[in-house]
Amino acid sequence: MDLISGGAALPGHLRGGIVALGNFDGFHAGHQAVVGAARDWARKLGRPALVASFDPHPARLFQPDVPSFSLSTIEQRGEWLRAFGMEGAVVMPFNRALAALSAEEFVSEWLVTRLGVAGVVTGGDFTFGRGRSGSVTDLERLGLAHGFAARVVDAVQDGAGTISSTRIRALLRDARPGMAAELLTRPFTIRGVVEHGAKLGRTLGFPTANMTLGDYVRPAYGVYAVQVVLPNGERVDGVANLGIRPMIEPPVELLETWLMDWQGDLYGQTLDVQLVAYLRPEMKLNGLDALKAQIAADAEAARRMLKGG
Repeated sequence: MDLISGGAALPGHLRGGIVALGNFDGFHAGHQAVVGAARDWARKLGRPALVASFDPHPARLFQPDVPSFSLSTIEQRGEWLRAFGMEGAVVMPFNRALAALSAEEFVSEWLVTRLGVAGVVTGGDFTFGRGRSGSVTDLERLGLAHGFAARVVDAVQDGAGTISSTRIRALLRDARPGMAAELLTRPFTIRGVVEHGAKLGRTLGFPTANMTLGDYVRPAYGVYAVQVVLPNGERVDGVANLGIRPMIEPPVELLETWLMDWQGDLYGQTLDVQLVAYLRPEMKLNGLDALKAQIAADAEAARRMLKGG
């Protein structure tokens, strides 16, 4: 799959494609319905299947101080889209110039001139253009004027309502990673580079891989049963503390993961840490012996949870 970013020109073999248009943060079940409709339409017509999204998220431009909320990185989304059968992903740089375009100008400049689309698929709540002035009805109208078709995919529902990134973020903040995984169709996964830390875990006999959270949404602080995907694809069970480590001064926000039944040097390597189940909140214990005992108990709880016990 080709990834086109930074306003680079679309390769010729991808012009005339069917494009799924949206943010697709997390690429959850609702996003998959939109992208799947574009993929299937493209295959039926023998045209390229593309996704076009924005980076950074528009909220970052207009509300720069909003707390971190991402469910995925561009790299992760690219991998999921490739596996989903898409041939190209266009990342449109969402800056002041793009935000200033009217709905008509966005369609003319991006969809027609830059991408040369034959068709566009969106969700029903998609908006575009200056001040979010363009609706899916406007997109259909402008498509007719410019010679491309536009289709709308209904929101995907479950027993609790519409599947959305907002719901998934709320579930993660409420310490419900299993329910979030059902909507995502995979565990919520934090990808990061292993950094050097205080090495307290090593002293206690539980060496941890430490990662910062970057732009990811902050799930509930606490201890999780996790699965870790190593750079070589190997999967290892683990237990992780996500939070500010109340036993250590000064408090520093980290994801600290102990890979159970595994040994090796991970410094500088990129890991995927999948949050499988929430075990308990962070707590301040009475000394290092109590902390060591609690980590052992957490590890045993994580083993049971990961084995379905």
